[in-house]
Amino acid sequence: MSGLAGFGLPTLIVFALLGALSVTAVATGIWKMAQFHRLGVGRAREAETILDDWLSGEAPRAVERAASRSSSGARILQAVFSALGARPDDPRYAEELGRQTALSELAALASRMRLLEVVVQAAPMLGLLGTVIGMIDAFAALSVAQGAVDPSDLAGGIWTALTTTAAGLAIALLAYFIANLLESRIEAERTRMESLLSAAIHGRVDGGPAAWP
Repeated sequence: MSGLAGFGLPTLIVFALLGALSVTAVATGIWKMAQFHRLGVGRAREAETILDDWLSGEAPRAVERAASRSSSGARILQAVFSALGARPDDPRYAEELGRQTALSELAALASRMRLLEVVVQAAPMLGLLGTVIGMIDAFAALSVAQGAVDPSDLAGGIWTALTTTAAGLAIALLAYFIANLLESRIEAERTRMESLLSAAIHGRVDGGPAAWP
């Protein structure tokens, strides 16, 4: 590709930026999974055990277990128990305090999710930009070339340019799957929080424990 000597630099720059996006997506996914583990996301059985003690009249044991704050459910239940202990005749206060705790938990779970959305949107556009720049450079070099042009050089330049779009789409798909996996866990946790908050104050409709996976 002697006639396309200037073609490599913009392509390498785009690949470097795409590489940074891919590292961002993977690092964010790993960080979020570690955060979920630290915050106790998905520990539904523990929260259900605390709630069972509370609803069965074992309030001291429920309060003691909730004090561990080892999961989002336990922290919400602790807020509810504390509010009911302070104002036993005011369930609205307990519900509001539990709701505020749930909102704080969800805000923490949603942190840095925007990074994945940025990668999903930016990677394909950056890949397409790399392809357009590469094609422009390739045909610009051909327009000033002296004599016959080797078709293999042109094909190689176009192939190199198109790889940026392929890489951008692949990175966007990776970030999309990571984001959806994390979002599904956040949504499941949101549902559990709402159920725990309602059951702790108003009781269960069926009087029995919920069937969590």
